[in-house]
Amino acid sequence: MLLKDIDLSKNVPRQTLLDALKDEAGNIHITDIMAAFTHLKKESIYVNANYREEYDQAYIQSFLMRIKEVKNNKKHYEGFADRKELQEAIEILKAQQRLAELDHGQHMHFFKIYKIITLYTTFIMDEPVHPVGMPFPGGFKIKQENGIYYCPVKENQKDNPGAVCGICIAEQDQDV
Repeated sequence: MLLKDIDLSKNVPRQTLLDALKDEAGNIHITDIMAAFTHLKKESIYVNANYREEYDQAYIQSFLMRIKEVKNNKKHYEGFADRKELQEAIEILKAQQRLAELDHGQHMHFFKIYKIITLYTTFIMDEPVHPVGMPFPGGFKIKQENGIYYCPVKENQKDNPGAVCGICIAEQDQDV
């Protein structure tokens, strides 16, 4: 079963969503990962040189390498993904896919992985899309305190059509 086959007219069992994400991840090949890596490296030239390497590492670990975690996840997940939240997330990702298709090439390879990891971290792992410690401009990072995730840029990016902030479970870091 693929994501497009999930019935969104009711709450979706988390295990059903994981199974669909695993099937989607099974369609990710090493060539997709290599092209996505090239895309990330090309895009990171716009990141401040002071933390570019840390930024690159975070993206490589949290997106590109995590696809293997999705493929090999043998755990069973109880409960349901909220239908409305999942529908909204899929709509945001569809809009982003249309943007990625305009760019063609390596961006689409990255997007295939990005879509899977975004849904996996949000609805299966209950984690923010970007990992704890992910650097952002100004020396700020994603952090976790008392079981709550905080993002330094959520409020500034939540309406950005190219950002996943509208999907992410992290809250705005009020210290920023």
